Amino acid sequence: MNSINKENNSDINQTLNISTKTGRSKHLIRWIVWLLIAIVAAFTVIKFGTGNSSDKMEYKTETIQRGDLIVSVVTTGTLQPTNQVEVGSELSGIVRTVEADYNNIVKVGQILARLDTSRLEAQVQQSNASLEAAIAKVRQVQATVKEAGNSLDQLKRARELSGNRLPSQRDIDAAEAALERSLADETAARASVSQAEANLRIVQTDLSKAVIYSPIKGIVLKRSVEPGQTVAASLQAPVLFTLAEDLTKMELRVDVDEADVDKVKKDQKATFTVDGYPDRIFTAQIVQVRYGSKIVSGVVTYETILNVDNSDLSLRPGMTATASIVINKIDNSVLIPNAALRFTPPAKDKETAPGSSSIIGKLFPRPRHPQTKQKKETKADRKKARAWTLKDGQLSEVSVMIGGSDGIVTEVTGGGIEPGMKVVIDTIRSGQ
Repeated sequence: MNSINKENNSDINQTLNISTKTGRSKHLIRWIVWLLIAIVAAFTVIKFGTGNSSDKMEYKTETIQRGDLIVSVVTTGTLQPTNQVEVGSELSGIVRTVEADYNNIVKVGQILARLDTSRLEAQVQQSNASLEAAIAKVRQVQATVKEAGNSLDQLKRARELSGNRLPSQRDIDAAEAALERSLADETAARASVSQAEANLRIVQTDLSKAVIYSPIKGIVLKRSVEPGQTVAASLQAPVLFTLAEDLTKMELRVDVDEADVDKVKKDQKATFTVDGYPDRIFTAQIVQVRYGSKIVSGVVTYETILNVDNSDLSLRPGMTATASIVINKIDNSVLIPNAALRFTPPAKDKETAPGSSSIIGKLFPRPRHPQTKQKKETKADRKKARAWTLKDGQLSEVSVMIGGSDGIVTEVTGGGIEPGMKVVIDTIRSGQ
């Protein structure tokens, strides 16, 4: 076997005209082997690295146009009545009757419920009796005052007729004191009458509160009481009914994110939808943007109130709404699709460094340059963007200045974009 290998090596050396005994021949063999490897690698790169020539890259484009742009802030909230009143009871007692139910239309002063008034009626009778007794006491004291006054006058006349000898001054002083006491008793009796009248009014007021009246004209949203139920009004009046004054006009309360609150202003228009009517769009108008913030799970929002016309009563309190508040309307502006701003050319179409497309460059790529530190993005930088157009089938980058966006198209405020131009929005590979 060894003899055969030696013979083969000898043949190769003879063919190449190389002597195995020299060091120069060994070097030459190694260079030939490396050259063959390089040729094979280059062929592989050219064959498989450049891809199939039939797989040609094409681009999907869209034409730049002019149009109206509506910029909106989207948020969610709930519908509420403009004026909602909770009707309760200031008295404790047993509910005798309930005279209003859910969805009932009520008027101002209409009876909603009645409490049992047996105890209160007895208290009214008792207070009336106390008042009559106090009035009688006043009359009695008035008679005493009159009697004491007459006695004093008689004593004074007699003393004048007797030449100040009879009756004595002591008797006159006693008569004057009796008159003063009678007058004081009269004052006390009159005060008792006033007190009895006040007590009567209190009891009568309590008796009137035993009947629950509607304070507004509206509709019953909620009823929280049943006949025979005991109402305990100790520290807080229990809520028996919830009324909405006018459901033809409602409020939409939404939470606006702190990033958008500076754009939301009073009198701005809005549209919204509800799950109950997915195919219908309702209109609203901002009436108030509240300064007080709400923080939920670390998210800061500000409650915003919108007026809603509900003449057909299709909307109901508590409905969840998704609102779109119009913060800006731009007429006849140059519009670019957002897809064009998001488009990034494929890597094979990007410009490369000199020599990077050569065989040597593919076999031995240059080392990457160290990345430079990026400067902090400014507000002006956020208004800059780029788009791509086609010139002779090749991509060409165009810088643009952008403004507001509705999520589909964006306003072009400057740069090299003009109406009628075609911008690339996506790639299409033929042959796929």
